[in-house]
Amino acid sequence: MHLSIFHLYPARMNLYGDRGNVLALVRRAEWRGWTVEVVPVEAGEPADFARADLIFMGGGEDRHQAAIFEDFRRRGPEIRAALADGVPALAVCGAYQLLGHYYETAAGQRLDGLGWFDAYTRPGPGRAIGNVVVEATLPLEPRTLVGFENHGGRTYLEPGQAPLGRVVAGAGNNGADGTEGAVKLATVGTYLHGSLLPKNPQLADWLLARAQERREGRAQLEPLDDTLELWAHAGAVERTRRLTRVKNGAGR
Repeated sequence: MHLSIFHLYPARMNLYGDRGNVLALVRRAEWRGWTVEVVPVEAGEPADFARADLIFMGGGEDRHQAAIFEDFRRRGPEIRAALADGVPALAVCGAYQLLGHYYETAAGQRLDGLGWFDAYTRPGPGRAIGNVVVEATLPLEPRTLVGFENHGGRTYLEPGQAPLGRVVAGAGNNGADGTEGAVKLATVGTYLHGSLLPKNPQLADWLLARAQERREGRAQLEPLDDTLELWAHAGAVERTRRLTRVKNGAGR
C-alpha cells in the first residue's frame, strides 16, 4: 500500500517533538512493507488534499498559530471535506484548538476555527504543565495513552462531542471535567505532546488502520514487535501515577 501523509505547517507547528509523530507513522508503515510519501504543506504552498491518506498537524505558540491562521482558514473547506471523507488525522495542541469553533488567545484575540470538533478554547488561569495519563475511549490495547501537556488554553467540549479519553493523571482539556482531547470519525485531537505516537504505538496503528480501511476497504495490519515501545509506555504510566500520588500526599 502507498501512504501519503500531509504534514501541515511543519516549520511553525512543531512543539515538544511533535514532528516525531510523523516519523513514527512512517516507520510503522514501512516496517509493514508500505511505501510512504510525506507531503509538507507550508503557508501559501499548493496542496491537493484529495491525495491525502493521513493528515498531521502539531502544536505551536500563539504567535505561530496566528502566523498560519489565515492560510489554515483558507484551506478549511478542503480540510473539512477530507476529514468528512474519513481521512484519518492527528491534531496536537494548537492544531486541536483550531479544529474547534474558536480559540481565544491570552491576549484576547479570537481565532475562529474550522468547527470540525464541537468545542471551543479560552485562556485559563496559568498553564497546565506535566505528564498525562489518559484512559482512551477508542478500542486500543493498551487503553492508556501517555504524553506531556503544556497549554494555557482550556478546551471545553459541547454536549455530544466525544472526548479522546478520561484523565487519570494531569489536566487534559480544562482540568475540571476530566476529559482529554476529542474524536470525530477518524480525526483525533489532543493536548498530548512528547511526541505522542512513539510512546503510544497502539494509537499510531489505529490511525494507520483507518487509512488502510479507507484505501483498501479493510484494516488488517501485520503485527509488529512492540516490546520496547510498550515497556516504555508502561514505565511512563507508572512514573506519572507515582508522581501524582506523591503530589497528592498519598506517599511514595
